Amino acid sequence: MTDAERLARLRLIRTPHVGPVSWHQLMQRFGSGEAALAALPDLALRGGGKPRIAPAEVAEREVARVSALGARHVFSDEADYSPLLREVESAPPVLIVRGDGAMLHRPCVAIVGARNASAAACRFARQLAADLAARGVTVVSGLARGVDTAAHVGALGGATAAVIASGIDIAFPTENAALQDRIATDHLLMTEQPPGTEPLARHFPARNRIIAGLAQGTVVIEAAPRSGSLITARRAGDYGREVMAVPGSPLDPRAQGCNLLIREGATLVQNADDVVEALGPIDARMTRAAPPLRDVASTGPQVAEGDRGAIASLLGATPVAIDELVRQSGRPAAAVQLVLLELELAGRLERHAGARVSVA
Repeated sequence: MTDAERLARLRLIRTPHVGPVSWHQLMQRFGSGEAALAALPDLALRGGGKPRIAPAEVAEREVARVSALGARHVFSDEADYSPLLREVESAPPVLIVRGDGAMLHRPCVAIVGARNASAAACRFARQLAADLAARGVTVVSGLARGVDTAAHVGALGGATAAVIASGIDIAFPTENAALQDRIATDHLLMTEQPPGTEPLARHFPARNRIIAGLAQGTVVIEAAPRSGSLITARRAGDYGREVMAVPGSPLDPRAQGCNLLIREGATLVQNADDVVEALGPIDARMTRAAPPLRDVASTGPQVAEGDRGAIASLLGATPVAIDELVRQSGRPAAAVQLVLLELELAGRLERHAGARVSVA
């Protein structure tokens, strides 16, 4: 990949109203970042808006800053990118990483749980991570307080990958600064946020989808019913990955989320053997190469103005599944996807989990 193409791809994802889903659609439709950037103004105009394309200077400064931090950009079709994460529709187009990317080409298990976890839960997480790491598994977590920290510490003798919700130059929580640096040096640290980004609340659900996407299975150890750990588990289930949970006392509010997951069909976990048994044979997807990009700009779907209006009229403030839009509009799926892409680039569409969309 040329430097110019890498810069174009980075400008594309840093452009307002271009999210992971639309980035991947643009790349598939036009075959390159440079071609997609050139097409943006016309697409946004058809959607009723005008794009503000990220200037080249912004991308150039980011590349220089990332390099100065000893990190690198890894795009979704490059060898260091996780084959499992690549399968997720909303996979980050680019990750900023420090460390050994080969760790994501080994079996990966996510361990997540409460920030205010009990001492017993932290001890269990630490031991489970150590046992899994000893079996050649990369332990994935989010470097949060409590269970996440215990899981990373337990896996330091093997392999662990941390996904953070801030820029790669920011440690959060601050007491994990030394741990974060050790993981970046000896293991793998990654984020989709550019340097300097503070860990805002809206970044954590996005971080959780990456954790779920990286792993063949997710183990939850203590979680409240509405916690971020349960969001990670739900995402793992949506991606067709194994969901596992450690049971706890019905009297402990921190165990309610795990007990709920088990009641809903999650695998009950008491030790590393249970995790290995639930995952079964190593998935062949761990070595699957990225599909080649195709330049389909000349053969992509064309949409008549009347069809565009008919599709847009079905949208409202309540999120609706894209499949339902296809059914109700009676238009081809490719045409519906193109109209949604145009509206998103114009700032008029918001995407939600579960392939749902609404008016922005």
